[in-house]
Amino acid sequence: MEDAEREEGFIDVGSQRIRVLPGASDTAASFQFDHEDHTLGNALRYMIMKKHAHPRNLDYAFQLNLKRSPEVELCGYSIPHPSEAKMNLRIQTYEGTAVYDVLEKGLDDLMALCDAVVTKFTDARDDFATRMQS
Repeated sequence: MEDAEREEGFIDVGSQRIRVLPGASDTAASFQFDHEDHTLGNALRYMIMKKHAHPRNLDYAFQLNLKRSPEVELCGYSIPHPSEAKMNLRIQTYEGTAVYDVLEKGLDDLMALCDAVVTKFTDARDDFATRMQS
């Protein structure tokens, strides 16, 4: 990323940041994420493999969506080398479940969780500011 882009806050979305590594099938694939590390790896692995999650103060409907479907056999991540900004994610599913759908659902679930956290934080911050002014 060029310095001018970084200063203005732009991210080059035209570049490919996720690669499917060789040897992929419909039920097992390894993905390489460029410019990512443990932060995304651990969160995404959790969202894909979660069994039961009971986040406090989130909507009940969202809690229901946090239950893991039993089609995922394995999900793990690794950082190939600490000096490289790459994260590998391995997903294996049972027959009949596309690994690409699982990755997409995991990313969607993680984005929904982040949105819920931002909303709850913003509401609490605004409530606190209101109470401090009165």
